[in-house]
Amino acid sequence: MPSHDGAAAAVLALTAETSGEVIDEAHPEYDDARRVWNAMIDRHPAAILRVSGEDDIAAAIRCSIEHGIPLAVRGGGHSVAGNGTVDGGIVLDLSALSAVDVDADRELVRIGGGATLAQVDAATEPHGLAVPLGVVSATGVGGLSLGGGMGWLTRPYGLSIDNLVSARVVTASGKVVEADDRQNPELFWGLRGGGGNFGVVSSFTFRAHRIPQPLYAGNLVYTPRTWDTALAAYAAWTQTLPDELNSILTFITPPPHWEMGTDPLMIVGFVWAGRDQSVGEALIADLRAAAPPEMEEVEAATWTGWQSAVDELFPKGVRAYWRNSALKHLSPEVQEILLRRAAEQTWQGTGFDIHHMGGAVARVPAGATPFPDRQSPYWLNIYGFWTDDGDDERNVGFVKSFSGDIAPHAAPGRYVNFMGAEEPAAPDPGTRAPDDAAVYRGEVFDRLTALKTEVDPRNVFRLNHNVAPR
Repeated sequence: MPSHDGAAAAVLALTAETSGEVIDEAHPEYDDARRVWNAMIDRHPAAILRVSGEDDIAAAIRCSIEHGIPLAVRGGGHSVAGNGTVDGGIVLDLSALSAVDVDADRELVRIGGGATLAQVDAATEPHGLAVPLGVVSATGVGGLSLGGGMGWLTRPYGLSIDNLVSARVVTASGKVVEADDRQNPELFWGLRGGGGNFGVVSSFTFRAHRIPQPLYAGNLVYTPRTWDTALAAYAAWTQTLPDELNSILTFITPPPHWEMGTDPLMIVGFVWAGRDQSVGEALIADLRAAAPPEMEEVEAATWTGWQSAVDELFPKGVRAYWRNSALKHLSPEVQEILLRRAAEQTWQGTGFDIHHMGGAVARVPAGATPFPDRQSPYWLNIYGFWTDDGDDERNVGFVKSFSGDIAPHAAPGRYVNFMGAEEPAAPDPGTRAPDDAAVYRGEVFDRLTALKTEVDPRNVFRLNHNVAPR
């Protein structure tokens, strides 16, 4: 823990040197301001600084270093691992940096480092544009994008990082730099999947894409009696899909207000991003024919409506524990594990998704960004979302044991945005062999370490899935 004197001095310095709002323990909003999305993370920072601009960011970095207290960076505060807060340190709250400027003619969107997906989607939708981001609209653009960014436009347009054009970064030295393919290209490389290790991004510029309005999107729903046929059909169906069709397969016990019964369900959610809706309709008809759904909701949808459709399952203050794995196939052995574990999940509060990958993601060469796996066609995310701390042991245990079951069939590497705090970003330095559970390995890890050593030799930005300097 940082010393009380150091923390107190840092709070005084922040108050004197910044124009943003400083919230310490005496402030009436302190308890609300310190909370993050994951209620399992309950920390007490010395102060939360709601920054007003880049000068405040630089001042907070300087205070952290000079007074020897840790610095946490918070965009949307939606980190599963709770990286947006810290005991006894400074929380750098970027939420006021939420402006979204859309250049519709050039199809570029400049986004403040504290903006959420909802703010971006609301700005781009009137122009018929969308930035490939995530699937829960309260998520912060910053944390999502620095880790990779999977969502409903992944197959046609790639990860969020594949659409990043440039970033404005405040480094550990307090210097403000632009990073893109020409300016600070190595830093730009590291930002696209390096998980926040290299600086505070005050703004991002993304390439946006034209999407159909309205969207052809929906959910095909299966009850346990048809799961084996439906999962096998999904595995076969995804082998030949065009990039324009993005799908996420979910197993979940529905909340009561969904009025869909109490049994766990298999749901195939999809979005068609192509120009010719009839092609998408024909592809969905193929899946219906192979595995007729018992319920479905398929209709024209707005982008903002679709992007926020599952927000209610993940409100701020939910308790959360997640693990993930890349899968090279949905073999009969993998399907057996998925079906067995799904059938055990008879309570509301845990679930798992299979993101169908490939498409534009797989066309980016390995190592072009730090993202750990471009070739696996599926990504499994096992997650918990509950409110009662009495459910912690059961739900965390389910996620961990399920993850253990699937591990023999998983590809090396993890997706940093779907990880809990205790999972490693880097291989265990005490072993010679690469750690397949780590995010970064081999040449990518070596390159990240070299970049970290250059731009953040003191490891100021360590409250993340950390890559330590040499």
